[in-house]
Amino acid sequence: MFGPPGVAYVYLVYGMYDCLNVVTGDDGTAAAVLIRAVQPLFGTELMQAERWARRTRRRRSSVGSEGAADPGSTAAARARFERTPASRLASGPGLVGAAFGIDTTWTGTDLCAPASLLRLEMPPSAEPLAAVVTTARIGVAYAADGWAERPWRFALAGHPSVSAGTRQG
Repeated sequence: MFGPPGVAYVYLVYGMYDCLNVVTGDDGTAAAVLIRAVQPLFGTELMQAERWARRTRRRRSSVGSEGAADPGSTAAARARFERTPASRLASGPGLVGAAFGIDTTWTGTDLCAPASLLRLEMPPSAEPLAAVVTTARIGVAYAADGWAERPWRFALAGHPSVSAGTRQG
């Protein structure tokens, strides 16, 4: 997170969710933007496969020596998962990591290099974007007075990939 700008900083939250940040500050200064959601434009089948594989690995490691999960509940979970709309596949910071197969090994990747496997790109069309809205931060209620309420969360107004409850617009 200390630079240089334009590189990935990935950290693990709660021991299970890999969160992608884009370093934004000068080299040596801690500054980054958390990628909270991504709108899938293509590759949704691969994103579903990555998310299911991550879920399966996490389940297997949590079950440990106690045995496998109930096949009926696994089938029901798979059916629910397959009904997930494309707009929701990467609709949260942990889901971004899971959908793109991102983990902490991606830290330091140059997100601006055209040859990078993980990179930032301009939208494919010239159509105008929705208005950008700001909201209070999420998941930081423990922060010191004033910090949790800061409008440091940016989103496209009304976009279906934005986390529920904050799709203003």
